[in-house]
Amino acid sequence: MTPTPPALDVLLGDGSAIAASRTSGEGPPGRLPIDERMLREAPSGHLFGMTQNAGMGWRASEVGRDPYLIVSTQGGLRAEDGQPVALGLHTGHWELDQMVRTAARTFAGHGALPFAVACSDPCDGRTQGTAGMFDSLPYRNDAAVVMRRLVRSLPVRRGVLGVATCDKGLPAMMLALAGCGDLPGVVVPGGVTLPARGAEDTAIVQTIGARFSHGLIDLEHAAAMGCRACGSPGGGCQFLGTAATAQVVAEALGIALPHSALAPSGEPAWTDIARRSALALMALAGQGTPLSAIVTREAVENALVVHAAFGGSTNLLLHVPAIAHAAGVQRPTVDDWIRANCATPRLVDALPNGPRHHPTVQVFLAGGVPEVMLHLRHMGLLHLDVLTVTGRTLGENLDWWEHSDARRIARERLREVDGVDPDNVIMAPDVARAAGLTSALVFPRGNIAPDGSVIKATSIDPSVVDPDNVYRHTGPARVFATERDAIRAIKSKGDDAVRAGDIIVLAGCGPAGTGMEETYQLTSALKHLPWGKHVAVITDARFSGVSTGACIGHVGPEALAGGPIGRLRDGDVIRIKIDRNRLEGRLDFIGTDREAPLDPGVAAALLATREVHPAIAPHPKLPADTRLWAALQDASGGTWGGCVYDVDRILDTLRAGREALRARNHDAPGTDTHQN
Repeated sequence: MTPTPPALDVLLGDGSAIAASRTSGEGPPGRLPIDERMLREAPSGHLFGMTQNAGMGWRASEVGRDPYLIVSTQGGLRAEDGQPVALGLHTGHWELDQMVRTAARTFAGHGALPFAVACSDPCDGRTQGTAGMFDSLPYRNDAAVVMRRLVRSLPVRRGVLGVATCDKGLPAMMLALAGCGDLPGVVVPGGVTLPARGAEDTAIVQTIGARFSHGLIDLEHAAAMGCRACGSPGGGCQFLGTAATAQVVAEALGIALPHSALAPSGEPAWTDIARRSALALMALAGQGTPLSAIVTREAVENALVVHAAFGGSTNLLLHVPAIAHAAGVQRPTVDDWIRANCATPRLVDALPNGPRHHPTVQVFLAGGVPEVMLHLRHMGLLHLDVLTVTGRTLGENLDWWEHSDARRIARERLREVDGVDPDNVIMAPDVARAAGLTSALVFPRGNIAPDGSVIKATSIDPSVVDPDNVYRHTGPARVFATERDAIRAIKSKGDDAVRAGDIIVLAGCGPAGTGMEETYQLTSALKHLPWGKHVAVITDARFSGVSTGACIGHVGPEALAGGPIGRLRDGDVIRIKIDRNRLEGRLDFIGTDREAPLDPGVAAALLATREVHPAIAPHPKLPADTRLWAALQDASGGTWGGCVYDVDRILDTLRAGREALRARNHDAPGTDTHQN
C-alpha cells in the first residue's frame, strides 16, 4: 500500500520553527589555560582545539588536560532507557555507547580529557546472500584508514582506546591501532550476545529459509525462532565465529586486557572491562609504552597458537597477517599457520566446533583466553616475555590469573548458574584428546588449489569421516558462478537440485568477482539439511567463522585471476582428502570418468587446456570501489597476504604500469608521445 504523500508545507515547513531561532548566543564563561609562550609558539590548531573544547561545553579551565581518544564502531541511536531511537546494523555495535561512556568517565575522573569518535561497521549476517556482502571485506581496509585518519586528526592525543566487536569492525580497529604504533593503545572487545532460553542461536536461526523450503520446520516455528534468538540486545554472535575469534586474537596479541574477550554484553563485568582498559591506557601513556612494543613478531606467533587452541574462524587468516603488516611486522605465511596448528591441540569446546557446543559466554566464564594460555604455557608453546597492555609481560599476567579471585569467581559462576564444569569447556590437552578434539585448520593443495586453500577440519560431520580420522570424498562437480544460483539449487526439489554426493563448486566469487563474499547461507543450509553432510563445498570465496561441513574456501588463485577452479564444469570428478591427524589435504580434479581417474598431474594439464567457465565474470553489481580494493590487495600479495594495502608494492606496480604504457605508446606508429 502506497502512503499518501504529505502536503508540501509539511515537508518544507511553515516557518514557525524559524520564528523561534536565535541569531547569536552567549559564549562559554571563563578563560583558556594559555600563556604568552603558547600564543607565540603553539600551532594555531592547538589553540583553536581548546576553543572548540570550551565551545562544546567542557570547563574552560580544564580544556588543556591530557587528551585521550576513544574510537568505537558504535552504531544506532539509543534513548536513555536503552530503547531504540534508530537501529544499528547489528547487536554487536548497538550497546557500545555504554562502554564508551564508562571509559570516558574513567578518563575524566582521573584528570584526563576524553574525546570520542565512531566509524561504524556492517553486519555480515544481514548481508548474507545479497550484494551488500560485496562491501564486507573491503570495508575492513577502508575503515582502518578512516580510523587512523581520525586518530591523527587529534594531534595532541596521549593514547587511543579502540572499542569494537564484530566480524569486520574489530579487525579494522586492530589494523588501525597497529598502524598507530608510535602511540599507546588498548583494544576493548565489545563482548558477546547472551543465548536466549528456549530459542535457537544466531547461527541456526540463519537457516530458517532452507529448512522451511525442505519441510523441516513450519512457518510458525520460523517466525518464532527468528524473533527470539538474541538473549541480550548487544554483543557479537553466541558462537566462536569471526567476531568472537577476533576478540580472542586481540587478547592473544596482548593489545586487550586479560580476560576481556567474550564478556557478556551489557553485564557489569562487560562495562568494568571498559573502565579498567581506560586505566591501563593512561598507565601505558605514563610509562611511554607504544603499541609497537607490544605488537611484535612473537606476539603474532602467540596469536596463531591461541587461535589454534580455540579452533577459531578461518577469516582470521585474512586478518592476522593484515594486523602484522599494519604493525610493520613480518606477515605469517601458510606454513606458519600449519606449524601452529600441528603443534597446538584444540582445547576449547564451543559452538560451532563441539562436541558439546558451549556458547561463548560459557567460554568466558570458564576462564577465556588466559585459562587457555595456562595450558599452552605448560606445553611450552607461548612467548611469555612479550609485553602486554597491562604494562607487564604475558608470563606475569598468567601468574596473576592462575591465583586470582577473578578466575575463581568466574569458574564458580559457571557451575552455579549453568551447572557446567569449566574444565569441560576449556580442557587440559589429555582431556581434549580423550574427548576427540583435534586441531582445526587444514590447508589443502592440489591441482584445483595450487596456491592453497583452507578448511576447518573440525567442522566436518564425524559420521562422514573414516575410522582413521581421514575425510575422503570423490564426487561430481556442480559448478555455480553465483551464490544465488547455488542456494537456489540447494533449496530446490527438482531436477536442478543439489544431491547427496555432489561437490558444489562456487567459482568467480573471490576478490575480483564479489569482493570475496562470505557464503554462510550455503554452509548453514547444508548443515541443517539431513543429506547436507554428504555434500562438499569448494570456493574461491570465504566462509563465516561459524560455517560447518566439508567446506573448502580461499581457493587460490581465484577463478578471475586464472585459477584452475574457474575451468571446472558440471560432472567433472573431484577428489578431496583431508587427513585430520596429519593436518594435510588434497583437492584434485581427476578427469570426467570416476571409474577411470586420471593422475592429478595429467588431469591438471587437461584442465589447463580449457577456457574459463563461460558464466564466470565479475558480478554486475560489484561496486567500483570494491573493484579498486580488489586490484590494490592483489598488487599487495592477495588473500594469502591478508588483503592488505602494501603501499610500496602498489606504487611499484603503478610505476611499472606507467613505464609499460609509455613504452607501448612510444613503439606504436603515429603516436604522439607528448600527449602521454
